Amino acid sequence: MEIDPTLLAKIQNENDEFKKLYEEHSQLKHRVEALNHMKFLSPEQEVEKKTIQKHKLRNKDRMTEIIDQYQASPH
Repeated sequence: MEIDPTLLAKIQNENDEFKKLYEEHSQLKHRVEALNHMKFLSPEQEVEKKTIQKHKLRNKDRMTEIIDQYQASPH
């Protein structure tokens, strides 16, 4: 997701939901990266990875909705 850093900072300061989603998305991204660097994943870790990826995608979709609302309205 490519977004103007100024707009991103504005949304993070003004929208608590976006700020929470952004922070959570970042944490989930790091967890997936850690799992990706493992040579072998147990079945439980595979399930965890897929669950995290789905959650991360839901967060990204919601963040995109919020960004679109900000871009469409004069703030």
